[in-house]
Amino acid sequence: MARVVVDVMLKPEILDPQGQAVANALPRLGVVDVASVRIGKRIEIEFEGAPDLDRAREIADKLLANPVIEEFTLRVEAPGEEEQR
Repeated sequence: MARVVVDVMLKPEILDPQGQAVANALPRLGVVDVASVRIGKRIEIEFEGAPDLDRAREIADKLLANPVIEEFTLRVEAPGEEEQR
């Protein structure tokens, strides 16, 4: 299965209250070197066969992101590739 990852973020000019709340809480945890935090969402779309970036872009544009306040990026994630924690 091929996986396309869609990352949706608020546009830079849009206020991010969640990100601001996290940034304001960091000093209480002893983290003082973070300038700002932005919160977004990650959506994984699995295709049977080859990844269809055009279809994924259409899905993201019409359903997953609000084009007025959000922007998105697409990337193909290789099988077995996962983010490290």
